[in-house]
Amino acid sequence: MDPKLTEVSQLFERFKAAFLRKDFDACVMFLSQLKVMLTEFRSLPPLFEETPNAVHELTLARDIYEHAVVLSLKTEDQDAFERDFFQLKPYYTDARNRLPPSPQEHPILGLNLLRLLVQNRIAEFHTELELLSSSALENPCIKHAVELEQSFMEGAYNRVLSARQTVPHETYVYFMDLLAKTVRDEIAGCSEKAYDYLSIKDACQMLLYTSDQELLKYIDEEHPEWDVKDGLVIFQKAKESAPCKEIPSLQLINQTLSYARELERIV
Repeated sequence: MDPKLTEVSQLFERFKAAFLRKDFDACVMFLSQLKVMLTEFRSLPPLFEETPNAVHELTLARDIYEHAVVLSLKTEDQDAFERDFFQLKPYYTDARNRLPPSPQEHPILGLNLLRLLVQNRIAEFHTELELLSSSALENPCIKHAVELEQSFMEGAYNRVLSARQTVPHETYVYFMDLLAKTVRDEIAGCSEKAYDYLSIKDACQMLLYTSDQELLKYIDEEHPEWDVKDGLVIFQKAKESAPCKEIPSLQLINQTLSYARELERIV
């Protein structure tokens, strides 16, 4: 075997050992070294040169980047996830005919869809979806993300939250927790604008919590401006503290008259 390939393989084994013992700091260090070493393989994207060990090098690099994506979830680093996913993506597209399928492909593609949904990048979500094959769309990992997006757009927030219990892959939990927070923040923002106060029971039901303790913890961490007393959650304080924006009526009138004069000239 090529000495460089052997060196990368050995370092990758050290990375995986550190990953198993949850030493993520060591994993980040090893990963940085591995990425530098991979640049020496001309068989990898974007060159794709036909070298004697091309298939082995491509397979090893794909495996490394798949582990990098999962590591970014463990370290809760969404920026690293995006970088590593886009480094991995050519192995699923451009190198598809050179490599056997990876069992991690659909879970990772589904994770990326979930990330775009969490970040409310709906246009990119649908763009990525359009690039998938019909067989990929039938995969449970992809279908999970698609169904979540549909529930989110429909405002069926209870379905979004309950979907955490049926994730198709353990790595989905991180983004599902972020999505649950996004949903609750959306409901909370609507609730404080629609009501002066709610009973704790109604607030629990509205925010989809199963106990008063969960609700109170959420209020303490996310909405300290809400008052809780006499069995009520009072939003009035939040409304009073919200800055009132003045409407620049004179400026709007002048702009409207200006537009009208310009239209007269055109006509």
